[in-house]
Amino acid sequence: MPHLPDRRRLLAASLGLLAAGCAPLRPPITTSERWSGRLSLAVRGPSPQSFSTGFELSGNALKGELLLTSPLGISLAQARWEPGQALLDAGSKSRRFDSMESLLEDLTGAALPLAALFDWLRGISTPVAGWEADLAQQSQGRLSARRLSPAPQVELRLLIDQ
Repeated sequence: MPHLPDRRRLLAASLGLLAAGCAPLRPPITTSERWSGRLSLAVRGPSPQSFSTGFELSGNALKGELLLTSPLGISLAQARWEPGQALLDAGSKSRRFDSMESLLEDLTGAALPLAALFDWLRGISTPVAGWEADLAQQSQGRLSARRLSPAPQVELRLLIDQ
């Protein structure tokens, strides 16, 4: 007959497995997810900037690829990332970064929530400190997010091809 502390450990382990089995599962993240459309980004601050471009995004927050295109479909820049590195190819210039987050911050002048962005594109309302994401029109291919703090303020809008 098991000793009393052994029974408690067995009961605790069983309850842990039962709780894990009842936890809601997030949809699997695969590298085959792909989005395309138009994006606009406005960064307000000491060096304000804004741009609008076509995009093709595939992958996930850990590994993926982002292609930015002109209205005529001409490739403007391509970013590829995986754990520990990101590469930006813009015409004849290539630059390496430690992460996609650092690449995006260097490119736009503001930190963007890459992991949350993939969730938002999938319709998952992942909260990010300082950001407000509006997914109300996500089923119609529209997504917007605003960063209110810390400065600079950022407004991101996506129109997804369907």
